[in-house]
Amino acid sequence: MNTFNHFDFLKQLVETPSPSGFEQPVQRLIRQQLEPVADTIQTDIMGNLIALLKGRGGPTVMLAGHCDEIGFMVQFVDDKGFIYFGAIGGVDPHLSPGQRVRIHTDHGDVAGVIGKKAIHLIESKDRDTVIKLNKQYIDIGCTSREEVEAKIGIGDPVTFAVGLQPLQGRRVTARAFDDKMGAFIVTEVMRQVQHSGGIAADLYSVSTVQEEVGLRGGTTSSYGVNPDIGIVVEVTHATDCPDVEQNGIGRVELGKGPVLARGANINPALFNLLVETAKAENIPVQIIGVPRATGTDANVMQLSRGGVATALLGIPLRYMHTPVETLDLADLEMAIKLLTATLARVDSHTSFIPA
Repeated sequence: MNTFNHFDFLKQLVETPSPSGFEQPVQRLIRQQLEPVADTIQTDIMGNLIALLKGRGGPTVMLAGHCDEIGFMVQFVDDKGFIYFGAIGGVDPHLSPGQRVRIHTDHGDVAGVIGKKAIHLIESKDRDTVIKLNKQYIDIGCTSREEVEAKIGIGDPVTFAVGLQPLQGRRVTARAFDDKMGAFIVTEVMRQVQHSGGIAADLYSVSTVQEEVGLRGGTTSSYGVNPDIGIVVEVTHATDCPDVEQNGIGRVELGKGPVLARGANINPALFNLLVETAKAENIPVQIIGVPRATGTDANVMQLSRGGVATALLGIPLRYMHTPVETLDLADLEMAIKLLTATLARVDSHTSFIPA
């Protein structure tokens, strides 16, 4: 584990709360990492963090990873002090009952639990029924609405109270690898490029916001940067665990390298450049076919303005949108190496027009 560069930064990223619309704490952390590296760095009106490393007359390249995570939002407090909430992003209501959570207020974090009727008290016919999210509630230990409202506010965001935990080998588990891991990678790539002396292209590293609620930050930042070339770094479903069907996704395994998507959302020349670079640098990659829009920031990036030569690089992830998302650190290292090497091959003469 100690051989992984900037592991502490990755740990800080995933443990810093950033539900969609509340990304400021994690963006401040990324800004601290990039300020010594980038030529310019700014935050736009949406909250996207946009860092630029100037090149030597080449095209404009944008790397994007979204920093927002799924979570909850406080919506109602009843007279007994129980807090009702809604979902931010795609939360699975199977998973939330019985979980510890943190409510992030203007005055600091408040610990709570999502309560659940004990199994002894549930009739047999109802034990397999999923409790709807609007019937679940958070208990922070207060006994009245007034006591709760002195501590929290309507609209406060909530996250699962879990951090990063090493497993066996290079594998780790945490909430919010989707997609703080992507924001981590695009930050590290800019750091590597700057350390190596720069590249021909103007390189933008963008930590986008509000992906989990509609690709919003990816839409606006792509329009604002107006890149010639764009690469989105995201998680992708690993299919090497039980009950995940490979025939609908492809063969995707932890520790076997980053995943390159191929399909209508992907520029074929840029895809080929990534594959050729991987071969030249002896970096293993996995390939999946995506016949439609990918459902990631790559979709809106490709369609921005007059169109962008777009690629999607994925990191295999187990248990997506749960508090125990699991990945292999080796895949992150290989992704950073692949992107850094690919960017070094891009100059003003590189064409990405399909032919």
